[in-house]
Amino acid sequence: MSAFPEPFSFVTLDACHQQMQMHLAELAALVRQMETSGVDAKAQHQAGAIEAFFSSTARQHHAEEEKNVFPPLLLSGNADLVAAVHALHQDHGWIEENWIELGPQLRAIALGNNWFDADEFKHGAEVFVALCQEHIALEEALVYPEAKARLAQAMASRSKRAP
Repeated sequence: MSAFPEPFSFVTLDACHQQMQMHLAELAALVRQMETSGVDAKAQHQAGAIEAFFSSTARQHHAEEEKNVFPPLLLSGNADLVAAVHALHQDHGWIEENWIELGPQLRAIALGNNWFDADEFKHGAEVFVALCQEHIALEEALVYPEAKARLAQAMASRSKRAP
């Protein structure tokens, strides 16, 4: 039995992971640039794009995982898989908590403001990048392959039952 909605595809989720990796790399580059150039037009543009992505697309991605990917895996009976899903769910909370502090700093940079503490911004960005990268790695190494296999099984079963 599968709890995956019909139709369901991992194409968008996989593409979002690629976009996340790109934006995380841009965030790391922004931190380096801020150390040498401060808030300039390039930093403003980068900060705006990063903030917009993680405030919308990334949050929607996590909601999609919580709604459609995690529930069938929690019912799997596989203790390691269930523990991984619980860890990923907890990560979503930590990512959101870190974003609540980092997002306004990026908005400030995008607007050309300098009210934030540069060291705090650097630390927050480094923590956010590391957390997101570890999160994506666990999803791609264990959870997504298992979910994709279960989805393929469910689709095969459905096609066998269809007249």
